[in-house]
Amino acid sequence: MSHPQFAAELLQRAEKQGPITIGLAGAGQMGTDIVVQVALMPGMRIGAISEVRPQAAIDAALLAGHDRSDIVQAANAAAIDRAIEAGKIAVTEDLHALAAAGRIDVIIDATGNPNIGTLFALEVMKNGKHIVMLNVEADITIGRFLKEEARKAGVVYTGAAGDEPACTLEIIGFAKSLGFTIVAAGKGKNNPLNLDAVPADYEKEAAERNMNARMLVEFVDGSKTAIEMVAIANATGLVPDVPGMHGPTATLEELASVLCPREDGGVLHRKGVVDYSIGKGVAPGVFCIIETKHPRVLERMIDLKVGKGPYFTIFRPYHLTSLEVPLSAARAVVYKRADMEPLDHPVAEAVAVAKTNLGTGQSLGMIGENDYRGFAMTWEDARAKGALPLGLAERAKVVKPVKAGDFLTYENCVPDDSMVITQIRRRLDQSDGRFVTNAA
Repeated sequence: MSHPQFAAELLQRAEKQGPITIGLAGAGQMGTDIVVQVALMPGMRIGAISEVRPQAAIDAALLAGHDRSDIVQAANAAAIDRAIEAGKIAVTEDLHALAAAGRIDVIIDATGNPNIGTLFALEVMKNGKHIVMLNVEADITIGRFLKEEARKAGVVYTGAAGDEPACTLEIIGFAKSLGFTIVAAGKGKNNPLNLDAVPADYEKEAAERNMNARMLVEFVDGSKTAIEMVAIANATGLVPDVPGMHGPTATLEELASVLCPREDGGVLHRKGVVDYSIGKGVAPGVFCIIETKHPRVLERMIDLKVGKGPYFTIFRPYHLTSLEVPLSAARAVVYKRADMEPLDHPVAEAVAVAKTNLGTGQSLGMIGENDYRGFAMTWEDARAKGALPLGLAERAKVVKPVKAGDFLTYENCVPDDSMVITQIRRRLDQSDGRFVTNAA
């Protein structure tokens, strides 16, 4: 949560040191939102946007109310710095130039590609800048490595405010600071769950919602939910209770009586889990189920109409996705603090499950396409199965046939070793003592 004085602090800082200057990578749906929102915020500005389609970046800046004469194209870091010094927004096609520009305080990665995001984050940090990652896919695959690199560089590596994981962390932090026991935490799933969803069936809906069909399917087939719950798990130590999680149809009113231990009438085998609900009234919010044992606190919570007890739902009914992201950038600069970062050791893994029969020699597509979907389980479970991390599935080669519904594993798939995310993950697994077949 932003402190009530945060807006005033940003203005004071701007008067003394100039506004916080943000570099943005990617001007798709999320990036455009960020450009528009920053233009409305006190003490902050967009200094430069890197985009392979420069017109998309120019359009975003125009939409945010900037004059066309204030948007300039820049081929290198020096040109970006000159533009910022002149109070203009630089548009570049070169991620390296954005990472190296000296006038930028913090960079937001909205590229959406785990491998490019990883390469870019490493370069940003080497250049002494804070990085806000909208790239949860990269974070769940190698986040602890990126956090360690940030520590070495003396910068902040953080997940993004506004995305469900960081919003959930906000209320988990609130509950923990009050000394409540965390029983479960998670989100309402926004789209109906269809495990077999493929982009061809969602073209029309995607067009109506101004999204691409692959992105929509990543939400519909449960991949994004698995990714987000694993991100929460690895930032808190909460775990998926069962492989794939429960995902009950509990409404907001029912949450605290369903996502609680079985001995109390719920579905959980243990306390301290991540999960999601497809019941009415939960999406687009995030929740935390808490417990208090003290009769006085119990009495007060019931009296305050939080619930019936002994379990209560702490609820945030919204997450403003890209619109909140600039707050993470600001907090990284002002407080040198991450809104969300992984623990030193993971407790959960998002793995890949085949959506269809996969044949030997096949090269796999992206998350949200036709080949596989994301599935959450504990890190130990994934390790015991030799399951392939979801972030390594793209461009992996199938070496043994895989049936629909089966896990992709290091036995039946070989990840693409030319990708830096694969190389980093392999080093992490080796240092964990994980035996990886097919390892180079």
